[in-house]
Amino acid sequence: MRITFAPWGETLAEMADAAARAEAAGAEAVWAPELHRSATVTAAALVQATSTAQVGTAITLAFTRSPMVTALEALDLDELSDGRFVLGLGTGVQRLNEDWHNARWGKPVTHIRETVRNVRHFVANATSGEPMELDGEHEPMRIRGYERPYPVRRTEIPVYLAAMGPAMTRLAGRIADGWISHELCSPSYLKDRILPEIDAGIDAVEGRERSDIELVVSACCSVAADPAAAVDRVRGHVGFYASVRTYADFFGFHGLGEAQQRVIDAFRAGAGAEHLAAAVTPDMVDAVTLNGDRDRVATQLAAYEGIADAVKLSAPTHGLTPAEIRAGQDEVIGLIASLTGGRP
Repeated sequence: MRITFAPWGETLAEMADAAARAEAAGAEAVWAPELHRSATVTAAALVQATSTAQVGTAITLAFTRSPMVTALEALDLDELSDGRFVLGLGTGVQRLNEDWHNARWGKPVTHIRETVRNVRHFVANATSGEPMELDGEHEPMRIRGYERPYPVRRTEIPVYLAAMGPAMTRLAGRIADGWISHELCSPSYLKDRILPEIDAGIDAVEGRERSDIELVVSACCSVAADPAAAVDRVRGHVGFYASVRTYADFFGFHGLGEAQQRVIDAFRAGAGAEHLAAAVTPDMVDAVTLNGDRDRVATQLAAYEGIADAVKLSAPTHGLTPAEIRAGQDEVIGLIASLTGGRP
């Protein structure tokens, strides 16, 4: 199971430095998110700071760019990284697409299938000069008179899909080079809810095998010598996600429906989404995060062995000061070094 890392930083320089330290500690990939920054610009900064680790987006919003722009950015990042780039795509939610970005939503499974098809087709044919004509309900593409005048590093760039619901997860099993989980994903949820859908997608394609897709599970990780301090550091992170009803099935799966409702009630009573730590119980933290000293976290991490192909570790951020996030991130990088034998 590969150990990978999602760095944090108040500045791009700080984020790049964290990525470089994680690579030195033994992380095999570093991931750039998209919300407060552009995932592709952040990925460019991480590429420049690293030399051996893969650099991926986790995730780039699929519908807020045209497939051609996404493909161009992927080609540029692949060139910049000398073939280390992984394009992680996700749909986001309808409100974010339509209200924040004025982007089309439509049928998200069909929409992202066409987006992936178009990105792959453009990457494969960008230098050929041949017309690119693809039909589609959401993303028809008609390109004539185009020929990229620069060589490309690869004509096939790995495309990973972020998915949580069954239909999107099955699609990842059918077409993606990798699957990326939500920021909270326990071993039991991965095994009982995600893997059956991944397998169903794989089985629907003749000749496709489980080894054709890498499963990357995201794990929010709070490491501290004092177990209580580790729990306290990640409470706000769990509370942030528990405040969203979209995750009712996830929390309900873990027997935490009532606990989630208490968080939602606190949110409705006026507690900000970033300040819900007091409403989060230790059993919630234990169910959906890695927490404790290095030995305990290593034991929790081992529960993903044989289920996930890679784990994406990240430090908690919600409800914490920058200094607290930095301290937590340094602990995670130290954990990576202890797991892989890299230098701390």
